[in-house]
Amino acid sequence: MNPPSSPTPDTLIPDATETEATGDLFLNRELSWLEFNRRVLHEALDDRTPLLERVSFLAIFNSNLDEYYQKRVGGLMRQVRAGVGSRSPDGLTAPQQLTQIRQSVLSMLEAQADCYTSTILPDLAEAGIRLLQWEQLTEPERDVCTRYFEAQLFPVLTPLSVDPGHPFPFISNLSLSLGVVLRYPDRQAMLFNVDPGERQFARVKVPQMQQRWVRIDNNGEEGPFRFVHVQEIIEHHLDRLFAGMEIEEVMPFRVTRNAAVERDEEDAEDLLELIEQEVRDRRLAEAVRLEVPKDVNEHILGLILEELELDEADVYHMPAALDYTDLWEIHGLDLPQLKYMPWTPVILPRLADHEADIFSVIRGGDLLVHHPYESFSASVERFIRAAVADRKVLAIKLALYRTSDASPFIHELIRAAEAGKQVVCLVELKARFDEERNIQMAQILEKAGVHVVYGLVGLKTHTKTAAVVREDPDGLRVYAHIGTGNYHSKTANLYTDLGLFTCDPNLTGELVELFHHLTGCSLKQDYQNLLVAPINMRRRFTEMIDREIDHTRAWKERGEDEQDPDRPRIIAKMNSLEDKSICRKLYEASQAGVKIVLIVRGFCCLRPGVPGLSDNIRIYSVIGRFLEHSRIFYFHNQGDGEYYIGSADWMYRNLNSRVECITPVYDLALRQRMQQILDIMLADQRQCWEMNGDGTYVQRQPDPELPDSAIGTHDTLMQVSRREATRIRD
Repeated sequence: MNPPSSPTPDTLIPDATETEATGDLFLNRELSWLEFNRRVLHEALDDRTPLLERVSFLAIFNSNLDEYYQKRVGGLMRQVRAGVGSRSPDGLTAPQQLTQIRQSVLSMLEAQADCYTSTILPDLAEAGIRLLQWEQLTEPERDVCTRYFEAQLFPVLTPLSVDPGHPFPFISNLSLSLGVVLRYPDRQAMLFNVDPGERQFARVKVPQMQQRWVRIDNNGEEGPFRFVHVQEIIEHHLDRLFAGMEIEEVMPFRVTRNAAVERDEEDAEDLLELIEQEVRDRRLAEAVRLEVPKDVNEHILGLILEELELDEADVYHMPAALDYTDLWEIHGLDLPQLKYMPWTPVILPRLADHEADIFSVIRGGDLLVHHPYESFSASVERFIRAAVADRKVLAIKLALYRTSDASPFIHELIRAAEAGKQVVCLVELKARFDEERNIQMAQILEKAGVHVVYGLVGLKTHTKTAAVVREDPDGLRVYAHIGTGNYHSKTANLYTDLGLFTCDPNLTGELVELFHHLTGCSLKQDYQNLLVAPINMRRRFTEMIDREIDHTRAWKERGEDEQDPDRPRIIAKMNSLEDKSICRKLYEASQAGVKIVLIVRGFCCLRPGVPGLSDNIRIYSVIGRFLEHSRIFYFHNQGDGEYYIGSADWMYRNLNSRVECITPVYDLALRQRMQQILDIMLADQRQCWEMNGDGTYVQRQPDPELPDSAIGTHDTLMQVSRREATRIRD
């Protein structure tokens, strides 16, 4: 049973009055996110990116945009339909935001299509990979497609016609469909007593469970690779689906539906049942976007718009492909010469002995692991496996936000419960787009005897923490992992994240208190070491910024050199920055003379470098091979620098409506490693973008006289990790 939600000190801290003019203070969140996705698209446009990786970035850009329309645009459209008149922090109404979003997206879609048709397709062809249209196929290849259609597609397809006996079919979210206009031949029209000139509409859904790019050459795995899209195959075999009918027009289309479907948790008797219903509701949610070809059939378009209750402003006439996410299949080709150099995470030197007791290693001093440069399997997974196998371990507590279907953690937790250990697993049912997976996972764990807790009413459990209670010779000791990323083995190879292993009782004691807060009714407020949202995190961050302001004023009074590299400063790395109170406090610090450097991968609502407002703030974004997901916070503190890592960004939701955990890093050597990471990112001339005060970004360019400057953050950190592992091994 969840404890009653109650106000906490942080949630009671108000923002400045919303009546003040904020347009000059904050950038629009939705438009800033689009600028982030523009940087993602640039990786596909940049010919320095390996060819098949450019293909993948086209797919990532598309997938990002799909999620954006489901979550963000869907929410704005719901405001419009409900007549909500509130404005964003930069002063825009929901309709104004939708207009600007459309203008921005249209320009990016043109750039994406031009990149695909003018560059990617020719370059793929030159590399022996041909993505073909029906007209480009030879007769033998068309015969191959026909055989494929009969064997693999015809039994699966379900054409749905629209007539008095057949209502307009439900169009599922992000599904690719063919709209077909049919006409009865004169003789059949008389037979079926219909008007010979009458036209009929039908919809054919392109299957989602089968491969989308069908390989049609017979040269084996050596290539050349010749593919045709399954949509083309279906479209040119519609006569088999509508035998005897005349096919007049065919138009592919793709529908996006609103994912912002929420219910009131306060009135829910069963949170699991509530989330299951939300997932069902989302499938039936209102449409928010319709993607169609550039050369559209107006009759089909009008019918679909009417049925989906959309306007012309919700239609996107795609210049090339409707859905680029299918290109993941092409990226998956085994052609390493067209991809990034393979990377195998190194094993942290202190963990190199696979037979060593990991708990003894942790007792020897805190460990910091940096994924994907250092192995997730040899560190985090090993930690949990060891806890399950060790007879001295009495309890395992783990907070799962997102994980994979094949996660080793699920099987290990079940083994631990079956072995009689006390196992508690926090499962966040509200992890967007992972609800179904998490529900299934929770049910499996519960059946195995694991104590499954769904978190607190009104709050998402976003913290990434694990605690292992072990009976050591000198008494009970808690070993902990506190990280910035999910316990997800697959994304650990794609996302950059940090994790701290520690048995420091100052940290582990408070972590146990946090788990008591999540599983029971503990209302502990006085965390001294950990920053916990929504309890003390906002207040502690505010106090640390205020401290740098005070130190800067004292530093100025001493008449110190303005160029002194050791002057008070703040460096913070995160995914997104939006919280208005934090932004105002950073503006205040900048005006006091505090040097502030922010590394924000995604959207950022703070305006840097604005005279009189944010002269001392610089903002950077690093985009590339890996997704920058780690959160690092540094405060100068008069030379006694404080370093923190954890799960929270500086966003209102993270500080107020999620359970988050950020830990200090006390070990000097680990602090030096964290500073090295920050220094490498800030010196990057390849992957790093600098933000302007108007929200636009400029990518840094390497110095032609310095070849090493063309090496970006990710390659540099791979080199550092490999060199360090080799040095220790030798």
